[in-house]
Amino acid sequence: MDKLAENTFIGHLLELRRRVLFAVIAIFVGFLISYPFSKTIYNILAAPLIDILPKGSHLIYTSLPEVFLTYVQLSLLSGFILALPVVLYQFWAFIAPGLYEHERKAFFPLIFASIFLFIGGMLFAYFIVFPNAFRFFVSFSGGDITAMPKVDSYLSLIVKFSLAFGLAFQIPILIIVLVRVGVLQVATLQHGRRYAFLICAIASAVLSPPDVLSMVMLLIPMYMLFELGLFFAARLPGPRPAEEDTADNDIAPSSHSIDEKDSDTSRS
Repeated sequence: MDKLAENTFIGHLLELRRRVLFAVIAIFVGFLISYPFSKTIYNILAAPLIDILPKGSHLIYTSLPEVFLTYVQLSLLSGFILALPVVLYQFWAFIAPGLYEHERKAFFPLIFASIFLFIGGMLFAYFIVFPNAFRFFVSFSGGDITAMPKVDSYLSLIVKFSLAFGLAFQIPILIIVLVRVGVLQVATLQHGRRYAFLICAIASAVLSPPDVLSMVMLLIPMYMLFELGLFFAARLPGPRPAEEDTADNDIAPSSHSIDEKDSDTSRS
């Protein structure tokens, strides 16, 4: 029996390695496609700041490989975004055999909603938060103080906060999942709105650029997304009773069935 478990574990590791390898190859191909357009990607990401800087101002670099490394990083990020459908498919292909039918049906809508919200959070940061935050910071220049942002520090800032906003917009998905699996109750969340608002305020202070305006501009959508997640969680079915999951054993995942067949073979 221990030998069977070891073989099953090794089989899962080999399958995981194969899926990760496909995902890495897809990202590398996306990188190769993106690199010729790295300067265009840079111009798009730099636009929110360039539009606010005084006329004739530019971003600067202070080390020779800085711009090249910046283009490489942007190409990797763009390559990952291009390869995201392949990466998600590899993730799904690895975990799907271990899920029941009702779990597979519930998983797909959450994946698409999560991608939509993540992209929405990044676009919200790019078009709404960054222009206002940069305008606030640049307003302190003047006289003997001139704004001369560095290429790598600026792009590191904008990528980091874009990802942070994308993750913050996952709140409805998190709430729905926690309610669906029975970790949280809708009634508990409804009675704990004040604590939810406090948590959103703390998270927005940590995730947003260090000014009050950016914090408020993240706090408002974060709390609205909390209410949105609560709205949908209250209208979705709760956790499945144990007897229903037992009944699903008749159509259990393929990986489980394979393990059971291997076990029967070893006994014989």
